[in-house]
Amino acid sequence: MYKTIEQIQEAAVAEARTISDNEALQALSTRYLGRKGILTQYLRNIASLPAEERPLAGKKANEVKLRLEALFKEALVRLENRDAQSGPSIDVSLPGRRLSHGALHPITQITDRICEIFSRMGFDIAEGPEVEMDYYNFEALNIPKDHPARDMQDTFYVSENVVLRTHTSPIQVRVMEKTRPPVRVIAPGKVYRCDSDITHTPMFHQIEGLLVDEKVSFGDLKGILTAFVHQIFDEHTRLRFRPSFFPFTEPSAEVDILCVMCRGKGCRVCKQTGWLEVLGSGMVDPAVFQNVGYDPDRYAGFAFGMGIERIAMLKFGIDDIRKFFENDLRFLRQF
Repeated sequence: MYKTIEQIQEAAVAEARTISDNEALQALSTRYLGRKGILTQYLRNIASLPAEERPLAGKKANEVKLRLEALFKEALVRLENRDAQSGPSIDVSLPGRRLSHGALHPITQITDRICEIFSRMGFDIAEGPEVEMDYYNFEALNIPKDHPARDMQDTFYVSENVVLRTHTSPIQVRVMEKTRPPVRVIAPGKVYRCDSDITHTPMFHQIEGLLVDEKVSFGDLKGILTAFVHQIFDEHTRLRFRPSFFPFTEPSAEVDILCVMCRGKGCRVCKQTGWLEVLGSGMVDPAVFQNVGYDPDRYAGFAFGMGIERIAMLKFGIDDIRKFFENDLRFLRQF
């Protein structure tokens, strides 16, 4: 009996030493320790032995079973370590793979720069809703329902009296309703118009500014906007104020700068004029002051507005506004 159980152990040990992969080791373990394995059958046959031999035979068989279980576990660890060591080696002296760093979108960069310039001039930053009441978007700004200027806006209507704001000027009205002069704010944000081509998109970004106080003149407007243009472009940039019309300002003027592409010689970008429009401006119409409860005889003010994409296109030399919204990494990585 003892010789038989010892032979089982010796045979299992010998075979385990020759195992070269996990699949073969699993098969060997099953052949000896499985439900129908050699050692399992031996344990079942102990019941047929004489009563006085059973305890010693059972003890011996259980000892061998424990040894074989430990043997197979050691063999499994040995195979796993061998596989790990035989895998691809790691050269710790090689530089690691660096993660790509994100950057601010060029529109965000220009927005931050414009806000920084006007903040240094004492302007606060105000925000307002993108889904706006018709009253704030038009009527409070001296654009009644029958005014022809509404046709210029190409408005998205949510309902008869609710629109997607066509400019950020409604923020100026909301600020004046809650604040007594002096007022000095800029209002950046998204605006919406039914238009789409290489220079227009249905959604774009604007920054509008408002300054209201006593004894404010058109000269103050020209001084602040001249300083802004020189800081956003460069101090050698020439600009001019050209008479224009806006329902909520009187007098009104558009600001042109010398073409940044041809420096005034005339090119396709400036349509051979040598000048490029960058923003609109003017003195606040007294009717707007009356709508917000300001005394137009005591207070005066000016307002201005610009498209951020327009400024970015001129500053970076971009000829298609749609590039800002296509998310082409080859384009964005330049900034």
